[in-house]
Amino acid sequence: MSRASARHILVSSEEKCNELKAQIEAGADFADVAKEHSSCPSGRSGGDLGEFGPGMMVPEFDRVVFSADVNTVQGPVKTQFGYHLLEVTSRTD
Repeated sequence: MSRASARHILVSSEEKCNELKAQIEAGADFADVAKEHSSCPSGRSGGDLGEFGPGMMVPEFDRVVFSADVNTVQGPVKTQFGYHLLEVTSRTD
């Protein structure tokens, strides 16, 4: 079964999500941005979600995490929680 490790940043607006993505793409450290801006408790650990399999996260996450390139920031991804930037840090198929 597929497994993935990922980290994310959760914010309340698509605009804020795009702004943070631009900062990361310009060289800001993903973990530092997560610690400063993410409203998810995982933000304290740089947005790290650990390892998980398909179906363990919301469907919107699964679609991105199990298809996106590894080590590339994806998003904004809208869920019932808000807007996320996602980065798959590893994946095994």
